[in-house]
Amino acid sequence: MYAVIETGGKQYRVSEGDIVRVEVLGTSVGDEVSISEVYLVADGSNVQVGHPMVAGASVKGTVVEEGRGRKVISFKKKRRKGYKRKIGHRQNYTALRIDKIVVS
Repeated sequence: MYAVIETGGKQYRVSEGDIVRVEVLGTSVGDEVSISEVYLVADGSNVQVGHPMVAGASVKGTVVEEGRGRKVISFKKKRRKGYKRKIGHRQNYTALRIDKIVVS
């Protein structure tokens, strides 16, 4: 069984037991999280597609970790002009363990 959910403006395909890195949710480690923006739920050959969301469906998960991703380097240069700019960025994330996909 899997579902397509949205959180933080991004969509994720999740199954029970998966660990997914999503945008920061503002919760602490060990908290229970319920996501109600479920666009699709599939269980074998039974597929429910929402319009736009599946009515009564939600995904329950537990916050496993909060951290920062690997560094991404942005480098700009203009040749023969003496112009160089180098900046780095590390995106914050929340790691969720998907416990249950609920369809009513």
